[in-house]
Amino acid sequence: MRKAIISLILLITPALVAAQPAAMQDNAPERYTVQKGDTLWGISGRYLKEPWRWPELWKMNQEQLKNPHLIYPGDVIVLDRSGGEPRLSLVQLDTTKLEPKVRSEPSARSAVPSILPSVIEPFLSKPMVVGENELDAAPRIVATADDRVTLGPGDRAFVQGITRDKGDQWQIFRRGDPLLDPENNQILGYEAIYLGEAQVRQHGNVATVEITKSVQEIYRNDRLLPLGKQTPIFAYMPQPPKTAVKGRIISNYGGLQETGPLSIVTLSKGSRDGLQVGTVLAIERSQTSARYSQRTAPLFGRGGPSGSDAPRTYYSETIPPRGTLMERGEAITNKDIAQLPDQRYGLVMVFRTFDRASFALVMEASRPVVVSDYVTNP
Repeated sequence: MRKAIISLILLITPALVAAQPAAMQDNAPERYTVQKGDTLWGISGRYLKEPWRWPELWKMNQEQLKNPHLIYPGDVIVLDRSGGEPRLSLVQLDTTKLEPKVRSEPSARSAVPSILPSVIEPFLSKPMVVGENELDAAPRIVATADDRVTLGPGDRAFVQGITRDKGDQWQIFRRGDPLLDPENNQILGYEAIYLGEAQVRQHGNVATVEITKSVQEIYRNDRLLPLGKQTPIFAYMPQPPKTAVKGRIISNYGGLQETGPLSIVTLSKGSRDGLQVGTVLAIERSQTSARYSQRTAPLFGRGGPSGSDAPRTYYSETIPPRGTLMERGEAITNKDIAQLPDQRYGLVMVFRTFDRASFALVMEASRPVVVSDYVTNP
């Protein structure tokens, strides 16, 4: 049986989707044969300048969205322009009935996913954002075998708080830095740093566990959470937010200041703000937030090399003759910067939400994606 993965869907909200029809690419192909490794986002990008508006090109209505098309490698997509507005359709594959007996065999083809599952799969089962005290009650490593300082695969540890009813498979975490809202400096949550996995070897008031996997060094006082049954679903339904959204990118995975397409970013908005799995947002660069003085503010760990946020002075690139005194340049103020327009340069799609924050995948970006950039309605 085919592995069915729901195709790229747009839940149409008339009040938010632009009245203009989805803009076509100038070189949109009349026919395209789906290749192994394609994603629906990538295929739609061959036809549309805004790939997340794919269902509009298929002319799907709300009823059809409940049972959308499935697209497989080898299928042929045809662009029909005869009806006035462009429309996509699939060429139906010929079928042959075998007689006197029909034999059914599993198909080696897998439906084309919306996005690459391998990019975000590790983030679906790990609680990467937690509350201030959320890990306090979790089982804790109280000692290490052989009095080791750090633990890795194959090492054993003693854990207090593990109960039999939660199973024998556990994940190990450490609470990281707070995630701050750049607008008001409120704490939205704390990063939960995933360290590895452990298996219980002996239950008791203090259980004995063996470290089976580690991505970082594990220490005493690190916390454990049960590893539940993981059934990742990659049926993402791209859609615009149902309300106006204006948030910020507050961190890039791995602690990088800049990142790019197919990377993970944390947003300052979550389910409480109306975001849900599949929400598509535009990335914008504000010249105010792009200033060097803001990027070295306390939100990012330090107050700048001089500790001052005074306006910086810029001088002409013209080199004066030797012996000539250079005139003092004009200071650039926050008021001057605020008059410059924001610049849209990319798209993100939310794939996991928390109460006040969310994770999103950078789908498109024409420049490096930087912490403190804005996300807003596409």
